[in-house]
Amino acid sequence: MKKLVIIMSIALVLGSCGEKKEKGTELTGSISIDGSGTVFPVSEAVAEEFLKVEPKVKVTVGESGTGGGFKKFGTGVTDISNASREIKDTEIALCKENGIEYIQLTVALDGITIVVNKGNTWATTMTTEELKKLWEPNSTVKKWNDIRAEWPNEEIHLYGPNTSHGTYDFFTEVIMGESGASRTDFNAVSDYNVAVQGIEKDVNAFGYFGLSYYEENKEKLGVVGIDSGKGAVLPSIETVASNEYAPLSRSLFIFVNKKSAQRPEVHKFINFYLDNAPQLSKEVGYVPMPQSGYEEQKAAFSKVLTK
Repeated sequence: MKKLVIIMSIALVLGSCGEKKEKGTELTGSISIDGSGTVFPVSEAVAEEFLKVEPKVKVTVGESGTGGGFKKFGTGVTDISNASREIKDTEIALCKENGIEYIQLTVALDGITIVVNKGNTWATTMTTEELKKLWEPNSTVKKWNDIRAEWPNEEIHLYGPNTSHGTYDFFTEVIMGESGASRTDFNAVSDYNVAVQGIEKDVNAFGYFGLSYYEENKEKLGVVGIDSGKGAVLPSIETVASNEYAPLSRSLFIFVNKKSAQRPEVHKFINFYLDNAPQLSKEVGYVPMPQSGYEEQKAAFSKVLTK
């Protein structure tokens, strides 16, 4: 189920907020954002904070997946597209076809997290080869003991993002070596909260999604350490930042329509986003880049506005 969060100002609240603003600097207008469910919590948090600064700007944040977001962005429906992977050639072509020029900005880092039910006491670690064996196209793995003989003779119930999500593309690319290469007999969700609920209730459930969804639900879920050849590593802010949590660490992006960026409300929002992403991304369970990384993104964005 697609979620839509609409953040708007209310005139009565404006009078009681107590924040002093310089005369004539208050902005109006609207900003539309859609795309990655993984980047959604960051953009949502930024939008909520921006509302406190510019209460007359309406910011709409949708969650239709990276692929779904690019379909809207590439036809000019949205100003900003959240993405948990790089833009594909077909999506670049769609932008060109519709005269959409854009800038790609990195806003945070993430680690795809492998989760199980809290009652799962056996699958505490897995190798990347075992992940591949489990998720590859036409996989013959049906039960836990198909992965390791000592694990239970019980059927595994799989949860993962549907094909519109960048998380699906990234996971299949780094684990299978080909984007989109995956078994199809799993619970494919558009809303990661559906996966959380399913895994929480089923001792034989197994799934994957972004770190923030695990951080938000760590009291309900178990987590699997991933061994890519140097010993099992658990996902965390520290292991993602250091790239110890390989190969499942990645960058998170926003794509900004250059024409939209010329509007003062969008211009200010993007600079506000890059100023506040270090703190807000951490608060919602992701990993901020070094400050120098955000300064580089701001400089790149500034160049776009002067062209």
